[in-house]
Amino acid sequence: MKLNALLMTRERPSLRVLTAVLDLLRIEQQTCMSSAEAVELLALGHHSALVLDFDLPGAGQVVRMARMASPRRKPVVFAMVSPFTSVGGGFECGVNFVLYKPLVCEQVARSLHAGQGLMLPNPRKSPRHILETLVYLQFATATVPAIVLDLSEQGLALQAPEPLPQVQNLPLHFVLPGTQQLVEATGEVIWADDNGRAGLFFSSVAAASRHHLKNWLAKRGGKTADAVRVLLPPRRARHTTRTTH
Repeated sequence: MKLNALLMTRERPSLRVLTAVLDLLRIEQQTCMSSAEAVELLALGHHSALVLDFDLPGAGQVVRMARMASPRRKPVVFAMVSPFTSVGGGFECGVNFVLYKPLVCEQVARSLHAGQGLMLPNPRKSPRHILETLVYLQFATATVPAIVLDLSEQGLALQAPEPLPQVQNLPLHFVLPGTQQLVEATGEVIWADDNGRAGLFFSSVAAASRHHLKNWLAKRGGKTADAVRVLLPPRRARHTTRTTH
């Protein structure tokens, strides 16, 4: 099985070193320059390794989202840091190796070589059913991708690369996992926390989309109680003031 790495950096010198070492180790690579792009690429395909520049905003959130992947899809995470990098709680989320800037080929080669064994899938880990699809949130100034964590007929829970604002009438769309059926809706952020998790209530759903969603949930044993559970925030979530009726 070929190994591949997703690199999130805007620094050309760092990228040159990473590319040279990864080529030497025969690890394919893909590059992006923002946390939003990294989130989208993580959700759309498997990556053996994730190399993040922690001087870019949202790096910690990308690590958190990567850790939500199923055991067979969970990447090994390398964090690039400088003496002035503010890492916050990023390392608590599951960084495996640290690469110190300016990057030096020998140091990067040692770390990547050490992480190669962890990149190989463990056949003893049993896969578990989770949602692995993106929802696209259409804000006034940008479209933000987020990973769907849970889903019901009434709304969804998600993980975004950054905290979401309290918003009503938010256009969104996503493809139902395992299908090609598009769900188009308008949502309302009813709770959000500082780590990018949020709950959205569907204020309106296109007729065809509601039909697809209802059938998809029925085939997966969706229960009425799930509609409430999906919309409830975790214990430590920061509640918004908006309530639904």
